Amino acid sequence: MSPLRPRAVLDRDVAPGVHRLEHADTNLYLVEHGDRVLIVDAGLPGVWPHLVESLFELGHGLGDVDGVLLTHAHFDHVGTARRLRQQWGLPVWVHPDDARLARHPYSYRHERPRWRYPVEHPAAVPALTRMALAGALSVPAVLDTRPITEAALPEGAVLLETPGHTDGHVALHLPDRDAVIVGDAVVTLDPYTGRRGPQIVAGAATADSELALASLDTIAATGARVLLPGHGAPFRGGAAQAVSEARRRGAH
Repeated sequence: MSPLRPRAVLDRDVAPGVHRLEHADTNLYLVEHGDRVLIVDAGLPGVWPHLVESLFELGHGLGDVDGVLLTHAHFDHVGTARRLRQQWGLPVWVHPDDARLARHPYSYRHERPRWRYPVEHPAAVPALTRMALAGALSVPAVLDTRPITEAALPEGAVLLETPGHTDGHVALHLPDRDAVIVGDAVVTLDPYTGRRGPQIVAGAATADSELALASLDTIAATGARVLLPGHGAPFRGGAAQAVSEARRRGAH
């Protein structure tokens, strides 16, 4: 298999009852609570058959799924959201400050020119190529999102506002599982540079790096042992360590 061909991996129990589906260097999460499942983020369009297969592999059918909670509405996190909404009738929840972005997933604020990154960071080219092959250039808009409410969350989960990467970026703290799904507030692989380890995303896709760095305080305050990012492998060294490393790297 070509290393540039997108492949899907279901990584079970990255935290108790939380499963990571990684496809084209982009993660979505299946959060089980009781006999229900919440999908957190919706990946790229190419993940669709793998998402369906993963749900059934975990022993769940369509009727078990609550809906889709978006950490933010960039194109690589809403890829299957419209399809899940239209074909399965699932609600798609997003922070109100990202609702417009869900309707226009390519019209996002960013600090630095995107075209520079593949030129200046050739290590990013494989990840960006896999994302393109997984449908990153043809993500449909989601026109009828709903604001996130407490009723949308698994029991005991806490929604954290973590703006900076986008205006309405959120994270989902799962205290009973000692984990926090951080979306792109912290990643362990930056698709725009190819760098690994805890960091905020490059200015090619971040609206306000200063605000993104400030939002790291919210993540550190969870004290969670496991951080589950939107790109890259889980980080098991604890929230404080991840935030320390991300701050050391700073904006880029």
